[in-house]
Amino acid sequence: MPKAGPWMGSVQNFFGVVMLGMAIWIISPVIPSALQSALWGVLLIIPSIYLHALDGLPPRASHWAKFWKGVGIVALVTGIALLIGALAGGKSLSQPLVGLNFAAADKKTTSLPFERVANLADLDAKLKNAAGKFVMLDFYADWCASCKEYEQYTFSDPQVRQLLGKAVLLQADVTQNSPDDEAMLARFHLFGPPGIIFFDRQGHEISALNVVGYQDAQRFLVTLNGVFSAKE
Repeated sequence: MPKAGPWMGSVQNFFGVVMLGMAIWIISPVIPSALQSALWGVLLIIPSIYLHALDGLPPRASHWAKFWKGVGIVALVTGIALLIGALAGGKSLSQPLVGLNFAAADKKTTSLPFERVANLADLDAKLKNAAGKFVMLDFYADWCASCKEYEQYTFSDPQVRQLLGKAVLLQADVTQNSPDDEAMLARFHLFGPPGIIFFDRQGHEISALNVVGYQDAQRFLVTLNGVFSAKE
C-alpha cells in the first residue's frame, strides 16, 4: 500500500476540481451558455495556477514537473479563451472565440424565419393553416446549449436552409418552462429541448423521424431527405 504523504493532498485537489466540474455540468442545462463558458473558464484557470503555469521551472526540473506545467499552460490558455468568449457573447464551448469573428457573427444573425408557437391550441391552429406543406416544429430554450449549436452550425448551412425553405417553420420557446411549455413537451414525449418534430402535408406527425438531441448539418440533411421521401 502506498504511504501517506504530500501526494494525498494532490489527489484531494484533483477530485475537488472533478466535483466542481460535475456541478457545472449538472446545472448547465438551466443556465445561459455564456455563463457556462465563464464557469468552465474559471475552473480551468484556477487549477492551472496551482500547476505552476505562471511560475518558472528550475533548470534541472524533473520530467513530471515539466509535464504538469505543460498541462497547466494548456488549461490556462483554454480557460482564458472561454472567459473571453463568454464576454464576447460566444455560445459555443467548442469554439469559444467564434463571437470575435465578424464573418461568423454575421452568419449567426441570419436566423431561420421561425413562427413562435405559444401553446397546444396555437400549434393545432398553425398546423391546420399549413395544410399542403410539411411542418417543422423546433423546441428551443435560451439555456439550451445544443439549441445554440443548431442555430450556429446546422440551421446556417446553405443546403439545410434551401430544403427548409419549402417548409412551414414553427418554434416553441420553452425557456420559462410554463404549464403551456410542459404540455407541448409532454405531447411529443420530450423531456426538454432540443427536439424537432416533423409533420406531413396533412398535419400528421412523422414520429419515426423526430429528432432528439443535436445533429450536425450533414446528419440533419439526411433527416430532412427522409422527411420528404416519407411524404412523397
